[in-house]
Order: sequence, then structure tokens, then C-alpha cells
Amino acid sequence: MMVERVQTGIRIEKRLLKVLKGLAELKDISMGDLLEGIVLHAFEGKSAFSSETLKQIAQLKAIYNLTLRATDSHKLKEKTSAGAK
Repeated sequence: MMVERVQTGIRIEKRLLKVLKGLAELKDISMGDLLEGIVLHAFEGKSAFSSETLKQIAQLKAIYNLTLRATDSHKLKEKTSAGAK
């Protein structure tokens, strides 16, 4: 299917990004393709990952010390830098 893609800049939690990059690398796909797949599955209320991929994600989360869970979403507060006002 032909689609039109656009470049975007997003802010995302650092360890979450590392896990996503690691997963994209393992699956040999781009970050954009990975995110599109996750979102399209979520929009249909489906899991985007097989049990094997979930095991890989758990390993990546352990490597990058990602302890955030779905219940943490929309509750995250960003650190302010030392010199920020």
C-alpha cells in the first residue's frame, strides 16, 4: 500500500528510546516502521508483539534499566536541567 510519510521530531523518555532502537535493530526495521506497526496494532486493540518478541523486549528493558510500565503513561514528569528556570 502506498503511503505518504512525513519527518517529525518527538520527545521520548531516554531509556524507552534505547529499547525501541534495540528492538528495531533486532528486527532489522526502521524506527518509523516499528512505531507505525505498534500504533496500528494498538488502534485495533491488538498486541503488536509475539511471545518471542516480548522476551526480547524484556531483555532490552533489563539492559537499559527501563522500569516504566503502561500505568506510568501520562504521569511522567520531565527533569529540569540545573540551569533551567
